[in-house]
Amino acid sequence: MTNTITDQESAVSGMIASNKWGTFFGISQKNFDTVWHNLTRETPNSVAYVTMEIGADLDVFHPVQKQLHDLQITKSTNSTFDHYAKLFLNGPQKIPNYGGGLGILAGDTLKSLAEMKIPAVAVSLLYRKGYFSQLVDATLGQISTATDWSPENTPSLYLLKDPENPSLPLEIKIPFFGDKDKKTEACARIWLKLELNHTLDYFTPEILLDYAIPSSPDWIQESAQHLYESRTDQHKIIQRRLLGAGVIPALKALGFKVSTLHLNEQHGVVAILTLIASKLQENLGSDYHILASDEDIINAADEVAANVVYTIHTPVKAGHDRFDKAMYSHFGHTFCQRILHLLAIDDEQSSVYNFTTLAMRVNRATNSVSRLHRGVTRKQFPQFAKKISAITNGVHHLTWISDAKAELYDSFKELHGWQHSPNVFANCKRLHKHAKFRAYFKQAWDTDTKALISYVNTMLVTHRNKTLETWIDPPNYLSYQDLQHKSLLSPDVYTIGFARRFSTYKRADLIFDDIDRLADIINKTNSPINFIFAGKAHPADEPGKKLIKQILFIQEELFEKTNGLGKLVFIPNYDMKIAKLMVAGVHAWLNSPKRPLEASGTSGMKAAMNGVPNISIMDGWWAEGYHDGLTGWKFGLETNVDNACLSEDKSTLLYAEDAASLYEILPDILAAFYDHEQEGYIDKCLRNIELNIPIFNTDRMAAEYVNRYDLKLPPTSQKHINYLQKAYDSDRDE
Repeated sequence: MTNTITDQESAVSGMIASNKWGTFFGISQKNFDTVWHNLTRETPNSVAYVTMEIGADLDVFHPVQKQLHDLQITKSTNSTFDHYAKLFLNGPQKIPNYGGGLGILAGDTLKSLAEMKIPAVAVSLLYRKGYFSQLVDATLGQISTATDWSPENTPSLYLLKDPENPSLPLEIKIPFFGDKDKKTEACARIWLKLELNHTLDYFTPEILLDYAIPSSPDWIQESAQHLYESRTDQHKIIQRRLLGAGVIPALKALGFKVSTLHLNEQHGVVAILTLIASKLQENLGSDYHILASDEDIINAADEVAANVVYTIHTPVKAGHDRFDKAMYSHFGHTFCQRILHLLAIDDEQSSVYNFTTLAMRVNRATNSVSRLHRGVTRKQFPQFAKKISAITNGVHHLTWISDAKAELYDSFKELHGWQHSPNVFANCKRLHKHAKFRAYFKQAWDTDTKALISYVNTMLVTHRNKTLETWIDPPNYLSYQDLQHKSLLSPDVYTIGFARRFSTYKRADLIFDDIDRLADIINKTNSPINFIFAGKAHPADEPGKKLIKQILFIQEELFEKTNGLGKLVFIPNYDMKIAKLMVAGVHAWLNSPKRPLEASGTSGMKAAMNGVPNISIMDGWWAEGYHDGLTGWKFGLETNVDNACLSEDKSTLLYAEDAASLYEILPDILAAFYDHEQEGYIDKCLRNIELNIPIFNTDRMAAEYVNRYDLKLPPTSQKHINYLQKAYDSDRDE
C-alpha cells in the first residue's frame, strides 16, 4: 500500500533541515544543527579534510533512498519533501570522478567520519566536466570522452545561497597574483554535499568549490573544468592553487572554525602558504611581506605545522607535484615565491619547487598508507623520517559489502552490530566450522557471482548487437563469436578479477606475460578460468593506455590456445557500481604491482569485505593482510625496501621473475577451488571475514586519524573510537 506524507508527518520533520544558506534533505533539523554547531563553535574542535577529489556514488551507498523505500513514500503533500523525495528516488546517482583510488578513498573516509560522528568538513573542487567517460575499441583501445553532467539535478548536492540576497548563489572571492604581483580575483560558488551516515543522524559536509562560473576570469574557468587537468603545467599549477587558495576563504564564508587541516596528498598544499601568510600578518602586521625575515617565515611555518596533518599516498614520482620555478613565478605573489624558496626545495632539481617536500615540511604528523609504505617514504624523505608514521588505508564496509553478504552477516548473532562496528567480524572465528554459515556463505557468494557474470554476458551481447550501429568495434573477442554456451561466461568457472587504474607499475598484464605457460597450466589441469578486467588509464598516460590495448590483444590468443577454457573480458567505463559487482562476484582478486610501488591499494580490501581471497604481490596492504597464507596467496620477489628500485622503467619491472612465481602457485589455487567440497578454499574466505574486515576498514582508519587530530570528543564517541583502535595499530613495528 502506498503511503502519503499525511500518514507520516514525522518523516517531514525528520528529513528536512535548513539554514540561511539553503534547504537540505535526509536529516532532521536538530541533527543538522548539532553538526553545524560542532563546526562553528568559537573554540575550534574539528578537522578540515582537503582533497583533490571525492568519490562517493549513491548507487553503491544511498542511506536516504533506503529510508524513503522503508517509509514507502512515493508522493507527498509537502512540496519541498515531494521535490527532494522524487530527486533522491529517481535522480542521477553519479558524480563524475576519476577512475583512480584516491577519490574513492576520500569518499570512504568521509563516510566513516560521519558514521563515527567526528566533527569534520571536507574541501574539494567541483568539476563541470567530471573527468572522462571511457570508450574502448578493439583496435584503438581506450578513447576518452568528456563527461557532461548537471550538479543542479544531482541528489545530495546543494548550491548554497547568498544569505544577504537569497535569490543569488553564494560566491566567494579568492585573490590570485601574477607577474609583478598583479592582483586578479577568482570567484567560486560553493556547493555542499552531505555525506550522511547510515542512521541519518550525522553527516560530514563536503564543500565543493565551483570556479567555472561567469564571474571568474576565462583562464580560471578553463583550468577548473576537468579533474587533474594536465594539458600543460600551467593548468596544473592553476588547478592546485584553486583548491589550496580556496580552503580558508570557503571555511570562513560558512563560519567553520577548524583546529586541524588534513591534507589528503599534497594537491591542496597552497592552503599552507595562506596560513603562513596569515600567521605573519598576525605577528608583524599588514606589511609582513616587507618586514618578515627568513627566520620569521620559518617560525611562522613551524606554528602552522602544529595544526596540519598530511597523508602521502604514493612513492611514484609522477604523483608528486614539481613545478618549474620560472613558470610558477607567473602564478603567485613574489612573497609566495620567497616562502617556496625556503620550504619547497627539491633535493634533486634546484630549478623546481617540490610541493610534496613543502607538505612534508609543514605538518605535525606525516602518515604513510601502509607499514611497507612507511619504510619507502622514510627512504625517499630521510630528513623527515622521524615524523613519518603509518596509518594503513581501509574501505567503507557499508559501501562495499554486497547485499547478499550483508543479508548473510545479518543472519548470525555472532556478527550482530557489524554495521556499527566492523570489529565484530573477528567473531567469525566462531563460525568457521558452522555448517549453516558455510552453506549460506556459499549461497551468497553464488548470488554475487551470478550477478557479475550476468552483467558481463549481457554486455557482450549488447556490444555485438551494436556493431552495426556505432563506429566502436567491441573491445571483447567473445562479442565476435556466436555467443552460444561456449563463448559466454559461466558462474561455475573460476573467476579472477583485476580492476584499478592502468599504470605501468601496476602491471595489469603480468599474468599473461608467458601466455604459453599459462595456457599449458589451464589445459593440463583442465581448469577453465574467467579473467575479468576493468579500469581506466589517465588520458595523458600513453604507457597506461598501451596496457589496455595489450589486454585486448591477448584475448583471442588465450581463448584459442586453451580451446575456450581461458576467457578474458574487459569491462569498459569502470565505475564504483562495476567495482562493487566485481569485488563481490569474483572468486579471487588479482594484484600484481611491482613491489614496493603500491603504497597501499584498496581494491583487494573491498574483495576481502566479501570474503574473497587475494592473489597478490606482497606490497602495500597485502603485506599486512596476508596473515601467513590464511586469507589468500602471495607471489613475486619480496624486495627489501632498503634496496628497492622505485623506477617504473620497463626494464626494471621484473615481469619474468614475478610472472614465473605466479605460475608456480596457480595450479594449487585451481585445485583448491575445483575440489568438490572446496573446504580449504572456503576456509580462506572465512578467514578474510575474521581477520581482514576488522582491520582494513575506514572506521578503524579514521579512528587512528583521530589520534592525530587531537579532538575533544563526547565520552560515547571517544569510547567507540577507543574500541575501534583496539582492532589494529598500523604503526606497530614489524
